[in-house]
Amino acid sequence: MNQTGSSDMVVTPRLPVTASIKAAFSRQPVVWLVALLVAIVHAATAGRYDAQRNELYFLVCGWHPDFGYVDQPPLVPLIAAATQIFGINIWLLRLPATIVAVGLVLLCAAFARLLGGESRAASLAAIAAGIAPGLAALGSHLTTSTFEPIAWTAAAFLLARAVLRDTRSDLIWIGVLVGAAMEAKWGIAVWLVALGIGVVATPARKIFFWWQLWLGIAVAAVLFAPNLIWQWQHGWPFFEVILPHLDSQKNFTGPFWKFELDQALSMNVVLAPLWLAGVAGPFIDRRLADARWLSLAFVLATAFYFLQRGTNYYLFPAYPTMFAVGAVWCERLAAAVTRIWITAALGFSALVAPIVLPILEPSQLQRYMEIMHIKPRPIEAAGVGAPLTQSLSDEFGWRDLENKVAAVFHRLSPEDQARAAILTANYGEAAALDVFGGKDGLPPALSGQNQYWLWGPRSHDGSLIIHVGGDAERWRRICGSIEDAGSFGNPYAMPYENDRAIFICRDTRAPLDRLWNRLKRFR
Repeated sequence: MNQTGSSDMVVTPRLPVTASIKAAFSRQPVVWLVALLVAIVHAATAGRYDAQRNELYFLVCGWHPDFGYVDQPPLVPLIAAATQIFGINIWLLRLPATIVAVGLVLLCAAFARLLGGESRAASLAAIAAGIAPGLAALGSHLTTSTFEPIAWTAAAFLLARAVLRDTRSDLIWIGVLVGAAMEAKWGIAVWLVALGIGVVATPARKIFFWWQLWLGIAVAAVLFAPNLIWQWQHGWPFFEVILPHLDSQKNFTGPFWKFELDQALSMNVVLAPLWLAGVAGPFIDRRLADARWLSLAFVLATAFYFLQRGTNYYLFPAYPTMFAVGAVWCERLAAAVTRIWITAALGFSALVAPIVLPILEPSQLQRYMEIMHIKPRPIEAAGVGAPLTQSLSDEFGWRDLENKVAAVFHRLSPEDQARAAILTANYGEAAALDVFGGKDGLPPALSGQNQYWLWGPRSHDGSLIIHVGGDAERWRRICGSIEDAGSFGNPYAMPYENDRAIFICRDTRAPLDRLWNRLKRFR
């Protein structure tokens, strides 16, 4: 006790929120500036084109709440539906993706500091996370992959903090994080296995003797169980979707050097030394020796996705961790060298930004790619022939499709409208009609693909079907009569959504529920 009788303990006064933000900004202004710029760019471009095929599908799935769907867990569809409670708004649909992109910048900076980096390392990691084209693409719209970079990085961050600072409760929070992430996409399981092997191979294996780790695993299992049970009850349809998909991608991966080149270009080739330093740094720098398990995990995840011929973007969520590790090793570079390096990286990302974000009008983007010779090659079978890129081309034509189908529907007599079913060739077309067709009074769409097949024919008997995108010649064997009702398409849409037929099928030769199994298509 001192002479006044007060405690010797020094109590730090709590700063007002504005003062706390100002203090945080003053400590690392570059990090906060990068986060602000990422927020501005994503917010400004989020509504430039229209909803993407998968976004529409997730939205419809979210309107049918369940513990799972044929081809994805429930979290992303539920988030999509939650953003649209006040009506269809594409900007709001993508707001969660923008928030995640900003959060990743701040998390990478914190990760670099956790590993012993100073302000320069934090800034370098933040910049890399903010400008990597592949990460920007994942944050440009709402998909099951949107949350993977921040989830994978957060899992590695919490695990590193538990190992380095003995904060064992972080292992329980990892369980919460992983359980939630698995309800968005199962891909984090690959990262967890890789991290686990890395931990076992290094002194970090001590965590296996901590009860908090096993509690965290139990928490993750409980959170993930509803989706797992749903898949089991429905015969594991996810594997019917994903296994043929992986097999179809084998011709697009190429040899290892090509796989790595595509990865480097996707992460900004100028930044390749940064993540390569993240791989090698822990083995040549004593300061980073305790992070070797992170580098091992990255190498293992890379090997897995190459050997499994995974689609290019499957590995993207692992790079932010390597940005953080590499930034610590690279902060020893001279300030002038770092500035030149970052300037070159910014230039490269600016060059490819219109390819991954909807910045230019589609006609301008086509010319831009032709002039610059930088159109990405297809990374999967579905992307072959895309006028723009697969992701951006999948954002065109949906409202025009709905308008044309609505016109066909309203040309029918009231009696025919009452019994008409609208059957589409794929879930994208069906989802577009369900999302945009409410204003025109269209009935719920049918499709044999993925979750739509599981929803069934919805009591339609097949006496009148408006078929969208189907093969009229094939259906002549099924229908009593076929009537041409027009076509749909958009010059910037995917080829299989361009110049496609709309026809009316009357009096199928068997009830639609008996034909339904023949329409099943999981992919």
